[in-house]
Amino acid sequence: MLVTAAFKGERVAARRLAARMQLSEAQALSQVLTLAAGAAGLAQLLADREQLRLRDEERRLARQAHAAHKLAARKASLQTSAAWRGWFDGSAHPNPGQIGIGALLCGPDGQRVEISRREGHGNSSEAEYLALTALLEAAVEMGASGLAVCGDSQVVVNDVNLGAVRGAKGLEEHRARVVALMSQLGEVQLRWVPRHRNGDADRLSQQAVAG
Repeated sequence: MLVTAAFKGERVAARRLAARMQLSEAQALSQVLTLAAGAAGLAQLLADREQLRLRDEERRLARQAHAAHKLAARKASLQTSAAWRGWFDGSAHPNPGQIGIGALLCGPDGQRVEISRREGHGNSSEAEYLALTALLEAAVEMGASGLAVCGDSQVVVNDVNLGAVRGAKGLEEHRARVVALMSQLGEVQLRWVPRHRNGDADRLSQQAVAG
């Protein structure tokens, strides 16, 4: 807790004190922080620093949420009506377990592609990513351009929209594949929808597992 509460300069001072006085770094840091606390005492300093840390964390999360909202709004404003539309859903039974993926791709001239198949074993996030990948692969094969994609997985939608810098750990290969496919399709919107608005894709993914 002392290390977490200490500022960078205080940690540097503690290391120097430890070397000079032959103390452990913990002992030296305690002395440095006690001196910094003054009359208020070390306990009060630690409590104040913890409150400061929590406020900084809240601000960081707020900035991240604001950035995600702005990105989603910007993407939505780029294209109000897409020529092609797609929905995807993946499920794992149990989780992790057998993966079933479902996707529906609809084109401006009545084209309709349904995808419903098993995709080995994995967890629910992997299942959602595999469903999105299959949808985008079908869109590339159909020569689609101007594509709006909807899915009910906030994990996958946020992971793709936020990019590699702030993306989820363990999904890097799936994200890279999706981004590569999207780059072949021109303008692609990817947004989250609640499950009840993703019925066709959900039905196709459940059908794959049941089959």
